[in-house]
Amino acid sequence: MVRPNDVLHLSSAIGSLFPGCGDLDLGFNQPGFQTIWANEFDKSIWETYEKNYPETVLDRRDISSIPSDDIPECVGII
Repeated sequence: MVRPNDVLHLSSAIGSLFPGCGDLDLGFNQPGFQTIWANEFDKSIWETYEKNYPETVLDRRDISSIPSDDIPECVGII
């Protein structure tokens, strides 16, 4: 089990599934996590997400078609 103080010793990279405009991502980014990869299939959201998170790789595929090897190594997925 990861204790809160252990987080300081882990990578800060996280992935995000179904992020919408990125509200939950923001909540994780504020204390120091970095969203490095996100998957959003709803094309009506892509432009907004990319404006909010220009450094994040946005994967636009259906989640059911993404091989696990395509998801980058990270400390967690939100």
